Amino acid sequence: MRSKQMIAMLLAGGQGSRLGLLTRVMAKPAVPFGGRYRIIDFPLSNCTNSGIDTVGVLTQYQPLELNSYIGSGASWDLDLNGGGVYVLPPYVQGSEGRWYSGTANAIYQNLGFIDQYDPEYVLILSGDHIYKMDYSRMLDAHKKNNADLTIAVRPVPWKDAPSFGIMNTESDNRIFEFEEKPKQPKSNLASMGVYIFTYSELKKYLTEDNADPNSKNDFGKNIIPKMLGDGRRLFAYSFEDYWKDVGTIASLWEAHMDLLKNPPDVDLNDRRWPIYAKNPVMPPHFVGPEGEVENSMITEGCEIYGKVSGSVLSAGVIVEEGAQVKDSAIMPFTVIKKGSKVVRSIVAEQTVIGEGCEVGQEDGDIALVGQGTVLPDGYKVMAGTQVNNETLGEGK
Repeated sequence: MRSKQMIAMLLAGGQGSRLGLLTRVMAKPAVPFGGRYRIIDFPLSNCTNSGIDTVGVLTQYQPLELNSYIGSGASWDLDLNGGGVYVLPPYVQGSEGRWYSGTANAIYQNLGFIDQYDPEYVLILSGDHIYKMDYSRMLDAHKKNNADLTIAVRPVPWKDAPSFGIMNTESDNRIFEFEEKPKQPKSNLASMGVYIFTYSELKKYLTEDNADPNSKNDFGKNIIPKMLGDGRRLFAYSFEDYWKDVGTIASLWEAHMDLLKNPPDVDLNDRRWPIYAKNPVMPPHFVGPEGEVENSMITEGCEIYGKVSGSVLSAGVIVEEGAQVKDSAIMPFTVIKKGSKVVRSIVAEQTVIGEGCEVGQEDGDIALVGQGTVLPDGYKVMAGTQVNNETLGEGK
């Protein structure tokens, strides 16, 4: 097989527990986003647009939906001979077989996959961020600096810095210190979870890390500090465009609202950098004679007979007569029945909001209705609460 200059390894096995009921039955990268996308569409599309034609997708938690969605990779033009997208679950083989014990171990278990392409460089990505980035420019910087590891960073508000891995750099962007979620950060340059390694160095450090029984097998906790301690050449690559970690209910809702700004914070209509997705193959959306739509994104197959404002509706959503949806994200194939009101909420896919229900409030935290929930007529879901069929008492 012809060697590749760089391949990508996409970490997509996270449980995403902070997303509550949304990730009860699927991994975070599979969560619907932006009407017709899923979160994983963004890094996959970035790879395609950056000229990277070989991507390993490492799954673990609730992999079925993600595996089915990715399929052959055709939606991202990654169904290629000599390349493509490959789903790589953890495997159990002999006495050494085990589930992925950390981000570094996930890559270590797949060194055989990487070796068959004999790459000079390996791009490691997280599957749960919303952003558009040209990885080829980052690779150019990596080469220019003769780096062993380049880490994409972006400035975050100082108040948020303790929640991230923070890079402290010299004037030439060389990293001299890495702090994992510091209480008193020295800078606000946060790691985006996007790494380019020179492969020979990556393989060496992963092999050593796997042999260390005291290691957490994590890039932030083990690999990066060890490389810094050994004096390896680590550089920061600054990225100042839109990037959102949608790891919480609030941040996922905010990212949806960012799409509706004028101009939007992340432009999904940019033909120079399209975000590809699996096509739902549904008819155009329909707005009935009494339907109203204001400042919203409406996807294929939707039927609007009520009022929708400041919201993002995924494929196949039905809003019946007299129903109102405001400042909300509604996921695929949800039905909002007559007279119901949904405000500042996220409603997961295949949900039925019964007649006359009230979900969320004008003020307060975001309300969440879990996948497949059937809300009884007249039910109220208060701000900041989460409901599904179990919490409604089904089966009791």
